[in-house]
Amino acid sequence: MTKTTSSRVFDSEGRLQDAANGEPAGAVPRVDDLGDVTPAGGMREALTEILARAAAALMLSIFTYAAVKQWLAAPTRITLLLLVVSAFMTLGLSLFARVPIHRDWTPFAFICSVGGTFYFLAVRLSPGTQLILEAAGASLQLLGIFWQLFAKVSLRRSFGILPANRGVVSRGAYRFVRHPMYLGYFVTDVGFLLANFGIQNVIVYGCQFALQVGRIVREERLLSDDERYRTYRGKVRFRVIPGVF
Repeated sequence: MTKTTSSRVFDSEGRLQDAANGEPAGAVPRVDDLGDVTPAGGMREALTEILARAAAALMLSIFTYAAVKQWLAAPTRITLLLLVVSAFMTLGLSLFARVPIHRDWTPFAFICSVGGTFYFLAVRLSPGTQLILEAAGASLQLLGIFWQLFAKVSLRRSFGILPANRGVVSRGAYRFVRHPMYLGYFVTDVGFLLANFGIQNVIVYGCQFALQVGRIVREERLLSDDERYRTYRGKVRFRVIPGVF
């Protein structure tokens, strides 16, 4: 039983309650059990966000320095320069992404996301075997980059590294597949791999493709808690490649 004095609410033991939800005044709000998915917000989350973005910027800078150094030694390797452009689009723009509503911090999601994002640090930058002409590889990369750009423009600031709910987007590239960004990554990566073929790069990109699939699965699991996404999923059937996956 509670008693009310103007806008102040007290419980049966005389403790001041919050009038909106009946919780003790000044108490930390309760969060529903979301399993392994934690809500964003709070000082710890803000600090984690800042440190993660700073680390991402540092690793991107290190990679850019190494790649540009290789390119300056062989300016005809356009695919190498485009790899840097793709990395900036993938990681650089995520530094300015919107803070998510919910983020997936499970170990599996973390490994898939970090591995699938920072894979370029393991790519062999020195020349490899050219299975296709440099120009052909660069053309594939440009196609993938332009598609990534289209997808990012469609998302605006609703993108990042870890699987997260930053709002449901169904416009632009997202009218065709549910994860168009990954299609752009795939085309870009294939272009570089075929023009810079080698055992190390085959292993790196093979692992990267597998990690991206895992990342997609985790993203879908997280977003499926949102009724708007379930509705969107019913309208757009395929994840990445129409008619295939």
